[in-house]
Amino acid sequence: MEWMILPFKRYADFAGRSRRKEYWMFFLLNLIIYVVLMGATGGFGMMTDPMAAASGAGGFSMAVLLYALIVFIPALAVQVRRFHDQDKSGWFVLLNFIPFVGALIVIVFMCLEGTRGANRFGDDPKAEEVAA
Repeated sequence: MEWMILPFKRYADFAGRSRRKEYWMFFLLNLIIYVVLMGATGGFGMMTDPMAAASGAGGFSMAVLLYALIVFIPALAVQVRRFHDQDKSGWFVLLNFIPFVGALIVIVFMCLEGTRGANRFGDDPKAEEVAA
């Protein structure tokens, strides 16, 4: 659970490095919360019933939008730190804006292992955990 909430503790910290575990656990937490919000507000029905979506039935848009706004900065920061862990610039986040393939490229980068040892963005987060 600690890995899931660590990005919230480092809310707007774009410096340093983050492990794959931190990124993917945060991703999993967000996925679970989105599914719960959509289920609680009837968002899944809106996806299958176009008339419900057009009328704005349920509180889907407000609840999901509010959570998305809350989690936007920590999600961006943890993604930048993942790129830093691979000794890449945080500007690689802009790959997300490439239509169709950009998100796939970023997913591949998020799955890659970080550089071992210190790099220009800081010490290896795995080495810190082993030493502790």
